[in-house]
Amino acid sequence: MAPRSRPTARQVRLGTELRRLREAAGLKAREVAGLISSTSAQMSQVEAGFAGASEERVRRLAAHYACADETLVDALVAMATDRTQGWWEEFRGTLPPVFLDVAELEHHATFLHEVVITHVPGLLQTPDYARAVFGYMVPELPDSELRPRVEHRMRRRAVIERDAPAAYETVVHEAALRIRVGDRGVSRAQLRRLLDESEREHVTVRVIPFDTDHFAGASAAMMHVGGPLPQLDTVLRDSPNGTAFLDAQSQLERFRTLFRKVEQASLDPNRTRDFIHHLTKEL
Repeated sequence: MAPRSRPTARQVRLGTELRRLREAAGLKAREVAGLISSTSAQMSQVEAGFAGASEERVRRLAAHYACADETLVDALVAMATDRTQGWWEEFRGTLPPVFLDVAELEHHATFLHEVVITHVPGLLQTPDYARAVFGYMVPELPDSELRPRVEHRMRRRAVIERDAPAAYETVVHEAALRIRVGDRGVSRAQLRRLLDESEREHVTVRVIPFDTDHFAGASAAMMHVGGPLPQLDTVLRDSPNGTAFLDAQSQLERFRTLFRKVEQASLDPNRTRDFIHHLTKEL
């Protein structure tokens, strides 16, 4: 089978986890290749996500690595054998690959924890708000590129609207609620959307007001995506250079702690709804 030209983030993560198991076992790629009748080059392609691995191969590798964590092995097998062709595939070749990677990651999420400081969370945005955000890019996007970005953002909502939705919790700074990315009408409709979404049983919205003391977490923006078990979680962080997918255990623990700190600084959900309702009346 020819190597993939561009593996998805999920395929790369599978390879990363297989490499971590090999390194924890103290084995070199060439040693493992000999054990499974493969080559060092093929092992490198699997561990980089450029080549797939069957269930049999994943389980054989785990056995050679003396991995006794059956739950982890089963989760890796599920990643290796998943053939889901999700709605995001409709945008392949139209949007940058990272858009598809984020949607696929959310699709498989067991929970979503998000912190936003300057924008309303993407999963809770209205079409007009999203259009204003994407419309501010430099260089300016033509309508042929703007429309699919807005549509993709709206369809990402499937993760909180499907029959078995992921539990979603977001902490939003007051700055994000007051900054008018569009006009007054867009802002008012967006705040109403937040209120409506906060009524969903599996959605929790919290706000950090400007007058909160001892909040130095302006750089805490992130999305923590729960995997089938904690060590397969992923943290997404946006930067001017793109979206970073973080999965080292030290990084995951750091951002778990950071989310708890930000959460502790926020209003509880009931006070948050009152707060957003008050802002809506001000517009």
